[in-house]
Amino acid sequence: SLDPKHPNCIGPNKRPFHTIIPAFLKRGEGKFSGTPFGVMGGPMQPQGHLQVVCRMLFANQNPQSALDAPRWKLIGNKKVAIESGFAESVYEELRSRGHELEIAQQRTVAFGGGQIIHGITDGYAGASDSRRDGQAVTF
Repeated sequence: SLDPKHPNCIGPNKRPFHTIIPAFLKRGEGKFSGTPFGVMGGPMQPQGHLQVVCRMLFANQNPQSALDAPRWKLIGNKKVAIESGFAESVYEELRSRGHELEIAQQRTVAFGGGQIIHGITDGYAGASDSRRDGQAVTF
């Protein structure tokens, strides 16, 4: 920002707050063994990265399913924004632990938007988050 009152106003000895945090998963060796990915959305980015990676690595979801799955977002203290689409037991468990839930009835860009290029045996698979207007195409 150029506004001198804005906390992110440009100036000397400052690190700008920005949201450029792409990531890369590396597994094994070989030409197609990497997975570059990213989830856009300011403070949602690291939370989105964590959720997408956990879904691919621990729930064995393919990249598109991992991106399209419902997400949550820690807002502060015990307040959590959460998309509809989780099992009811998830909402109940969060409430029982003292969290205040703000349930989004539909998927929105407030929960980020991601893209993934996933290395497979003989090429790549692409995925694009349906919360945004991107798409994965080949050439």
